[in-house]
Amino acid sequence: MAAAPRKTASPPPQRRELYFFTLYRVLEAALLALVAFSPAGGYLLEIREPAILQSLVVLYMVAAIALLVAGYRSELPPPRQAAIGLGIDILVAAAVLATTSGSQGGVALLLLFNVGAGALILPQKAGLAYAGAASLVVLFDSVYLRAVGFDDARPLAESVMFSVTYLATAVLCELLSRQVLESQALAEQRGEELANQAEINELVIRRIRTGILVVDGDHQVRVCNEAAWALLGKPSPDRRQLSDIALPLHRSLQAWRQGRGEIPKAMTLGEGAPEVLPRFVSLSLTNNLFLIFLEDSRVFSNRAEELTLATLGRLSASIAHEIRNPLAAIMYSVQLLEESTDLPEGDQRLLEIIHTQCQRMNGIVQDILGLARRERSQPESIDIGLFARKFVDEYRASHPLETDILQAVSERSVLAMADPRHLHQVLTILVANALTYGRMPGEPAKVTVAVRSAPPGTPPELNVIDRGPGIPAAVASQIFTPFYTTSEHGTGLGLYIAQQLCEANQCTLSYQPVPGGGSCFRIILPPGMTLMQEEASPGRLNLA
Repeated sequence: MAAAPRKTASPPPQRRELYFFTLYRVLEAALLALVAFSPAGGYLLEIREPAILQSLVVLYMVAAIALLVAGYRSELPPPRQAAIGLGIDILVAAAVLATTSGSQGGVALLLLFNVGAGALILPQKAGLAYAGAASLVVLFDSVYLRAVGFDDARPLAESVMFSVTYLATAVLCELLSRQVLESQALAEQRGEELANQAEINELVIRRIRTGILVVDGDHQVRVCNEAAWALLGKPSPDRRQLSDIALPLHRSLQAWRQGRGEIPKAMTLGEGAPEVLPRFVSLSLTNNLFLIFLEDSRVFSNRAEELTLATLGRLSASIAHEIRNPLAAIMYSVQLLEESTDLPEGDQRLLEIIHTQCQRMNGIVQDILGLARRERSQPESIDIGLFARKFVDEYRASHPLETDILQAVSERSVLAMADPRHLHQVLTILVANALTYGRMPGEPAKVTVAVRSAPPGTPPELNVIDRGPGIPAAVASQIFTPFYTTSEHGTGLGLYIAQQLCEANQCTLSYQPVPGGGSCFRIILPPGMTLMQEEASPGRLNLA
């Protein structure tokens, strides 16, 4: 809905000055034609050679018109065309002075404008040369008439004054031309910078996530960026009236303009659009232009949730740290009581329950402390196929599986960049969840840690697959939310911690349903480096 600024092309330098110069030459030719062909010409001055003057005027008119057409079509560069035209002007002025009497003052004045206009377009040396040529023509005419003995010869001082005026005019016009060119170049530079700045501003406004609307006093939409268009429900670009696009926003702006002092409330502006919080700003003292900011309320909710999680994480870590000491004492006491042979069977059973619940509490404490004290990742290039096989062997040794099945599948060596400690923790969480929840009722769990061979240009994958009942779609959308759990004995932090650890290593963790039943948690890792690449890059870590 916002129109991009258009750059208007400026005319070539000196082209406009040349146009008026050639137009003035046509006017000069017409004035000379009036003198040469009109009966009134005899009253203006004495024509000694009428036939020569008339032929000269006709040729001058043709040349003037030809130069005007050539300048309009831009057939010649302005300096070259100005040089040709000014040369013709000086020659014609010399011929008019030679064929008439009493015309020196008028011709000298007409030639003054030609010299000045030519100096505006020509280089400095050329302008001074033509000014000198015009001065010589005027001086020679005055000296010649005096030598021959004509009574109408102008005073020599007047001719000298005209000559000095020609030279001064050429210098001043050349300085003026230089200043004009510099000003034009500066204006073009400023215009280009302004156009670039306008494009940058337009791009920033268009791409910014905050919705921005500019409306006038009649609530007509002048500017609407992409975020605002989406928050308004993607209305038709032809709709410009705010009341037609979003009636609640129109009413809220009216109430704000009336000075009620009401804080705008959150509102939904389109079907399927999120809830937004509007803010209004007046752009002019006359209340004819208003800026409307549309903030997605989900942004504020996410910020509040992040702040709550951060505060809750610190508080939980403090509480968990305080729980560890009495919990350790309880577990130590239970272990001492279990060694006693005088306890009846019922008490033994109670001790087992206490021991089991203490272990569960210790696991919760470990999860909370792991969430609060997450260390920075130190990625290195590892063979995830070899890593997966070692992990499975270690897990089997430390966690008796009985009838459950845990295996690693890797076709070949696959290199990836990851922190081995973090990757080990993520796999521990995913495998433990798969062995606990990824089993059919009455059947042993079957869990596979599969490494997918990455084709060239494709990032490597590490999958934890089970053959259990799978995760319903409604639950799958929330499994990575902190503290969300469907189990009575879970904390809802395991998958959240795993996802955070993956993000710290520039990996992505996602859930994929398995056709035919089961779940797959897929880790996409950055590609690793070969040993040859590491030797060529001395700043990298060594191959693990």
